Order: sequence, then structure tokens, then C-alpha cells
Amino acid sequence: MTKISASDVNTLRKKTGAGMMDCKNALVEANGDFDKAIDVLRKKGQKVASKRADRDATEGVVLAKVSESSKFGALISVNCETDFVAKNEDFISLTNQILDGAINEGIMNSEDLKKMSINGMTVEEKLLEQTGVIGEKIELGFYASINDDLVSSYTHHGNKLASIAGLNINDSDLIEVGKDVCMQIAAMNPLGVSESDIPQDILDKELEIAKDLAIKEGKPEQMIEKIALGRLGKFFKENTLLKQAFIKDGKKSIESYLKEKNSNLTVNSFKRFGLSN
Repeated sequence: MTKISASDVNTLRKKTGAGMMDCKNALVEANGDFDKAIDVLRKKGQKVASKRADRDATEGVVLAKVSESSKFGALISVNCETDFVAKNEDFISLTNQILDGAINEGIMNSEDLKKMSINGMTVEEKLLEQTGVIGEKIELGFYASINDDLVSSYTHHGNKLASIAGLNINDSDLIEVGKDVCMQIAAMNPLGVSESDIPQDILDKELEIAKDLAIKEGKPEQMIEKIALGRLGKFFKENTLLKQAFIKDGKKSIESYLKEKNSNLTVNSFKRFGLSN
């Protein structure tokens, strides 16, 4: 039988994040071969994953970051089953590690992220391994990225909600403005940047609701269309980013706030994700 030293166990633990006994048992089974031991842990993850396939992974960590150039940003959610695991420093660290890798490599979508290498294995394999280590269903819940002239990010306290936004002007003086925009997106959850971003089916539904309400209120038939369009305008003010009232100064819209900083400044796109909404 191959002798497994405490140093070997610790080395495997640092590499995989698995518990001391799990690492020792894996090394014993693999006769001291580190690659085989990692495979043992991975297979354990597969067994746990199959047993917990029907569980809901509704907790987790949501983070957003941007590259050093501020031209690329990404938003990620790594999900688990319990809030206890989501608050674990190792779990948060793993999510940060995956996101940092995605930022460095400019990963655009979740499928490419799953294939990205981390500690000698793919992200998909790493999450499967951690399922065995932690004993809960661990999965990639969400991933999105933005390439633009200036990308900003915001992660809300508690790591349950985050956002990224792409602006059309690259200027270091506008970095704080970008952060304000991301905070607005996180807080107010707009449906789009402007009216043109709202899907037609949503507009049709809102218009129909507004017309029905006007009819129930007994408004004159010839005024129904006008009243409904007026209410649709209110819908745009509440649900499009540029028309929303700025959360730091309700007297101005996000659009006017941006124009104050630079007359040509606007938001091209944004991404937002929250675990509870």
C-alpha cells in the first residue's frame, strides 16, 4: 500500500478544495497518483450530482467585474442549494476565480465558460468536483458579458444581485458615472435601455391593459386610445433605463444625468441578474 503523507493530502486539498479526509481517501484509492485522485473526487461529484439532480439550486453567489481596460465586463452566478454554502468563503472565492478567468480570457458566453480551464480542469468539471466536495448541487446559474467602449459593473452587498453596463465613450472621468448607471439597473430593474428595446408583445399587452382600465373607468370612447398611449408613456418612464428617474436625484432622468456629464454619452446595453428576482 502506498504511504500517503500529510503533505500530499494538503497539496491535493489546496488544488481541489476538498476536505482532508476526502483527499486522503482519494489518494489512497489512487495509490498516490494525484491525477487519478482528482478523477476519484470528480467521480464522487458525479455520484452526488446524480442523486441531487432533482434538487433546486436557488442560492448562490452573483458577481460582476470588468477588465483593467474597462472595455470588457462579465456577470456570473454560481448556484448551490443552501445559503449556508453560498456564504462560505471558499465558495465565494471559487466564483471569483471563475469570473477572473472569464474576464482575463474575454469569455463571451456560458458555453465557452464551461469549457474554460481552471486548475487543470474545465469549469464544468470543477463545479462537478465541488458538488462531491460540498455535497450539494453546484451549477453555473447565469453568465453574460459586454464588450464596449466603457464597461462598468456593480455587485450589491450580499452577492445576490449584480449588473454590468456598456457606455459609448471611453473616458476615465466617466467610470463613476458608469457605476451609477449599474447601481440604477440593479435597483430599478429596467426592461431595456430605451423604448425600442421593449418587446412588441409586452407593449401590446400594456396598451391593452391601459385601454381596458380606461373603459372600466368610464372614459369617453373617443379618448380611450389617447389615454392608453399616455399611460404607455408612464410605463416607459418606469421601465426604460434612460427614462427612469435617477435614484440619486429623482428630479432628473438617467438620460439627462448622462447628458450633464457628456452631451454624447449614452448606454448601449446592460445585463442584470439577481437570485431572488
